[in-house]
Amino acid sequence: MTGASARRRSGLGTLLLLGGCTVGPDFHTPAPPAATAYDREGTPAMVAPVGVAGGTQQWVDGRLRDGWWHAFGSVALDRLIDAGLRANTDLAATRAALAVARESWLASRGVMVPSVDVAAGSSRNKGSEYLSPALNATTFTYGLQTAQVTVGYNFDLFGLNRRTVEAARAQVDSAEWQTQGARISLINTLIAAAFADAAARAQVAAQERMIAIARETRDIVERQRASGQVSGADVLAQDTAVAQAEAGLPPLRRVAAQAHNLVAYLTGRSAADALPDAVDWNAIALPHDLPLTLPSALVRQRPDIRAAEANLHAASAGIGIAIANRLPQLTLSASAGGNSAGWSDLLSATRSFWSIGAGVTQPVFAGGALLHRQRAAHAAYDEADAQYRSAVLGAFRNVADTLAALRTDADGLRSAQAARDTAQASLAVSRRQYEAGATPFVAVLTAEAALRQAEQALVQAQLARLTDTAALFEALGGDWQSAAAAG
Repeated sequence: MTGASARRRSGLGTLLLLGGCTVGPDFHTPAPPAATAYDREGTPAMVAPVGVAGGTQQWVDGRLRDGWWHAFGSVALDRLIDAGLRANTDLAATRAALAVARESWLASRGVMVPSVDVAAGSSRNKGSEYLSPALNATTFTYGLQTAQVTVGYNFDLFGLNRRTVEAARAQVDSAEWQTQGARISLINTLIAAAFADAAARAQVAAQERMIAIARETRDIVERQRASGQVSGADVLAQDTAVAQAEAGLPPLRRVAAQAHNLVAYLTGRSAADALPDAVDWNAIALPHDLPLTLPSALVRQRPDIRAAEANLHAASAGIGIAIANRLPQLTLSASAGGNSAGWSDLLSATRSFWSIGAGVTQPVFAGGALLHRQRAAHAAYDEADAQYRSAVLGAFRNVADTLAALRTDADGLRSAQAARDTAQASLAVSRRQYEAGATPFVAVLTAEAALRQAEQALVQAQLARLTDTAALFEALGGDWQSAAAAG
């Protein structure tokens, strides 16, 4: 081996070694939290009366199963969720944003391979006769055909291209987790809206029954007044009861209409469009087993945490990009082609031309811009790190709040049912006493009003327990595993 050959090979080896250098920090997944509980209360069994949107709920270890909303036992709810996942416009927008991020990442990978451009052109020219002819001939008017291939490559000395692709890939991950988060949020919001719609319709039906009872009672009192059994004051009192019952109906109808409109919006429809079958309030089952994972597992299940982690990864790559931009850049280029007055001999050896070149660019002075961009990249990483830690703490708080709500929901439901049962018994006693002449009619009116309020409070307690159960599933990350596998 000659000395010149050895030097060339040594130089090539040094160049390849430099090509393997990637400046900036290598990203590592943050360590899982050491916490073993979400709050100080623990997870006792939650017992509520059987027959009122469920009874006992208990905690079980493990992740959510696929299609966890099927546990509510409502075919109509399943259809609504299927419709929402197909047609929701906000979810469609996040999926489009994911496609943008993925295509941008694929586009960024182009810097890792040489670029090749092909050009061809034709021109008609006339040169000045006071100058030498441009062609190797004595003519001043000529046609010129040109064909050329140009190859360029930005040699990745310090990993600028690799860090750029790495950042783009992390942005794809972030967009993907944001899409999964939007999907899970849509499911929970749709469940809450469907339950609110069903509860409002149940309350409207109950209120309409109370209005009918109040009107029937008013007719009875009017007949009693006509026969002299009661005074006109009793009739006026019952008129007031009818008016109060009727006044309670419009607000309930407004809530029902707004819930219906929200369900329509979430399923990609106008409020005037027909919806799938409405959810029957009395057909909703309460999930018995509630899965609960450790905090260390939650950080791998929550899409918002995973998105924050991907953003942290992109910020880490951004530091490498900023550092590499301050270091030398090596560009290799080559071109070959031919010039001729006609196309037929364009590729002949006598008409060919070629060039090979290399260039190194080293930033020397940019008014401090590169330094400050590097400092900004470090600050951006600190920001992303704080946002990641905030996402983790926010997720823990979200789960803790939901657990606290579920613990109190069972007690609230038990109290609401006891109040409703007591109000029913009180109304029955008041009616018997009134019929026996042992109590004034105002006592019956008071008992009827108490029952109406107790029934509405019971529906609200049922609604709270159902929606908080769905909120727990969302807080634990939803069924992101099956969604990721399907996507």
